Amino acid sequence: MTLLQVLAREGDARAGLLCTPHGDVPTPAFMAVATQATVKALSPAEVAATGTRMVIMNTYHLWLRPGPEAVAELGGLHALSRWPHAIATDSGGFQAFSLAARCKLSEEGFAFSSHLDGSARLLSPEESMRVQGLLGADIALQLDVCPPAGAPRAELVAAVERTTRWAERCLAAKAPGQALFGSVQGGTDVELRLQHAEQLARLPLEGLALGGFSVGEPPAVMHRVLSEVVPRVDPARTRYLMGVGTPADLLHAIGCGVDLFDCVMPTRNARNGQVFVAGGKLVIKNARFKLDPRPLEEGCECLACAGGYSRGYLRHLYLAGEILGHRLLSAHNLHYYQRLLRGARDAILAGRWTEWREAQVAGAPTAHG
Repeated sequence: MTLLQVLAREGDARAGLLCTPHGDVPTPAFMAVATQATVKALSPAEVAATGTRMVIMNTYHLWLRPGPEAVAELGGLHALSRWPHAIATDSGGFQAFSLAARCKLSEEGFAFSSHLDGSARLLSPEESMRVQGLLGADIALQLDVCPPAGAPRAELVAAVERTTRWAERCLAAKAPGQALFGSVQGGTDVELRLQHAEQLARLPLEGLALGGFSVGEPPAVMHRVLSEVVPRVDPARTRYLMGVGTPADLLHAIGCGVDLFDCVMPTRNARNGQVFVAGGKLVIKNARFKLDPRPLEEGCECLACAGGYSRGYLRHLYLAGEILGHRLLSAHNLHYYQRLLRGARDAILAGRWTEWREAQVAGAPTAHG
């Protein structure tokens, strides 16, 4: 069973260990996104070298290709991907949001038209759990309904009620020994969020994910809602903020008591030439870096910086469209995120979270160059 051990608290922030069958994950933790059983451009060893100890893969995409039966035949996601550490799988609910034009919602589930071949597919709570069981992840996510930003309250209420019913169906169908996280919905309605968190806390779920954030609402609104909701989510469960976000978002959420994160930002931004460094962001394609002999960040131990690759060379690789450029920038950004989370954890354990966070916010990344 996957359980959270809280080791230290400072205010609402907390540090602990998420214990899984594939190792303990120090929290607060950031999961690298490995949608199709791979973190784009990086090998498993390179991902692990950034300090990552948990990744999240996607049920919908793996359901379509290569198929859960094929994954199971090849030994499950850990054997297939050669990732020896913890794995979570998203339920497919967010794909219903992002692929809304190809999807129809009913009480039974999401009727998809496959984005690969147009075939008709039904992703029900039971099918989502069947697929996740065959994939063999340590942590499965319940199938949920994620309304868009600005949805009317009636739509939010309907999504919350259906997500609760689906949580019960997922629990009845989950694979033995696989942990299951529920998904707290409610948009930016604090009262509805709290009601839903309380409803799900009555169920035997190992964790509670906060879904439906970063779907179009202003960051300041998201931060306000997190401040009011997260500290009141059952402290005995892992609190997981899904799909968020920027370094500033992570720092705010950690201060609210979030334990677990995932986001495509480190690797997606790397592929777009944006690099996170202490106190700023570098846009590597800019002409100012053409003859710059320095590493991306002094003292950084990532594959790019420790390897001695200069900003000038990395700019050249990016402009030339070379895969090595994507690999090196992705390794650096993921390393930056893991270093940030490790710093937060160390600060909470040492009882100096407030001081450490203020120092980070003072040097929060801003675009330059």
